[in-house]
Amino acid sequence: MTDRDLDTFRAEVRRWCEENVPRDWRAKEAGASPEDVVVLQREWRATLESGGYFASHWPAGLGGADRPLAEQVVIAQELARADAPRLALYQVAVYNAAPAILHHGTEEQRRRFIPGIRSGDVWCQGFSEPGAGSDLAGLSTRAERRGDVYVVNGQKVWTSWAMHADWCILLARTDPSAPKRHGISFLLVDMTSPGVEVRPIKQATGAAEFCELFLTDVEVPVANLLGPEHEGWHVSQSTLASERGVTLLELVERLHRNGIRALLDAAAGWRGEDGGPVLEDPAVRERLGGLYGEVQILRGLCARMIESMEGRGGGAEASIAKVCYSELLQRLMHTAVELQGLPAQVSRPLLMSAGWESGDWLTDFVGSWSWTIAGGTNEIQRNIIGERHLGLPREPRAAGEPR
Repeated sequence: MTDRDLDTFRAEVRRWCEENVPRDWRAKEAGASPEDVVVLQREWRATLESGGYFASHWPAGLGGADRPLAEQVVIAQELARADAPRLALYQVAVYNAAPAILHHGTEEQRRRFIPGIRSGDVWCQGFSEPGAGSDLAGLSTRAERRGDVYVVNGQKVWTSWAMHADWCILLARTDPSAPKRHGISFLLVDMTSPGVEVRPIKQATGAAEFCELFLTDVEVPVANLLGPEHEGWHVSQSTLASERGVTLLELVERLHRNGIRALLDAAAGWRGEDGGPVLEDPAVRERLGGLYGEVQILRGLCARMIESMEGRGGGAEASIAKVCYSELLQRLMHTAVELQGLPAQVSRPLLMSAGWESGDWLTDFVGSWSWTIAGGTNEIQRNIIGERHLGLPREPRAAGEPR
């Protein structure tokens, strides 16, 4: 694709955004009930679908537009530029469940689940557990095969949007005698199954999209096993790489548009403790300039990372971008709260579709801490970077400790 072709495509996407991004979505969502937020999310999904921008990276034969990487970058940039709502309700469906099914599912599973995702099925991710968050391989949820079904018992946590989900991608141990990263299977669980219980967890921001998921004698058909039995660890790692890779592309663009640029605009009107404009302080200008430069470096890193992933899935590059994004997000939001001063402490209505770049700097700062955990903790990401990218030896383990 030539630069001229890409410019033409960008103009096309920009026109579509101008005509279709709801200008009043922030006003509608401010203070809205969780049920109303879901309605707004569903409406925005349908709008993106009508324009051909929902799951546009999927293969054309499976309902996508098979967009090349360059066009995916343009779409992310223009949606961020237009301040479009983030499609949080469908994050797992589009960037986790669908890639896993497309890459590891049977033809029957693709025909069964992909059309539902395209038409609006909501998926959640049952990976983390109370005793297996950072060390996901230590999960204890069991799935015992009994004839044509697996009987699942266990507990999951941080299962985002589970209260609204139709399906769940679930990791469960099917061979308790196997080493930690073996004997785990990847299951597709109907959330209406008897024995499934969801309990929302209210967070410090006031949101409650994180959930606990309890499974008691839940029967999952063997036909819903994704990939080979006991090989769920391999399937899950490619799924997480997709989350850290493609998803970060749009997140970083929003950090540029709704994060650092919005902060610079807002700071122009803020006053310091002495009553003077905060931007008159050279140290403040230097600090903001440094953050702006970091965001631009991250944009370049993310674009390079996505390009390197094309055609071969994720790798250590995705872990690098994830660590950089989450920690830069925290520093940026901390700076905003510090510079705004007391007005930052005023309580404002939550905007679930704005992510952590909503302009409510204190809420954004509190929420930003979840990003060092989501998608794999930064401590684990640093292990991946060291071992897979830098070639460092694995961390020493105690004698007899399973790997």
